[in-house]
Amino acid sequence: MLRAVYPGSFDPVTNGHIDIMERCSEFVDTLIVAVLDNPDKKSLFTVEERVNQLKETTKHIPNVEVRSFYGLLVDFCRQVDAKLVIRGLRAVTDFEYEFKMALANRKLNREIETIFISSSTNNMFISSSSIKEMAMFGGSVEDMVPKYIKDCLDVKFKNREEN
Repeated sequence: MLRAVYPGSFDPVTNGHIDIMERCSEFVDTLIVAVLDNPDKKSLFTVEERVNQLKETTKHIPNVEVRSFYGLLVDFCRQVDAKLVIRGLRAVTDFEYEFKMALANRKLNREIETIFISSSTNNMFISSSSIKEMAMFGGSVEDMVPKYIKDCLDVKFKNREEN
């Protein structure tokens, strides 16, 4: 049984993330979407909100599990008995960072392999940080995130304006 981990902050999840999940789910038995709990990183959504958002936006993919993790990715992979890490790439700059992380993970655990999946061309420019900025200033993000996420962003930024 082939289990893979697709880690990230997913703050928020984008259509690019969903595309990678849909495509990867075709060649693994179980795809574990792992939401990084990094208290040092200022996130728009809490870990619990991101886990719930991912469960909602991936329910059409039957072999996806959504979990959160804290600490080293290689330790999480060991806990869930996964030997494969999936990383999405949008541009050459992504590759340099992701390649270094893959090498570091491989140094920590020789059993972990990383596979890079290139983004679909229509999603190459989408990033969670750009989505947050566009949504914060009232820009349209509806064709870049699932509708459920757009609604979550609308609520989050409306609540910020009211405070």
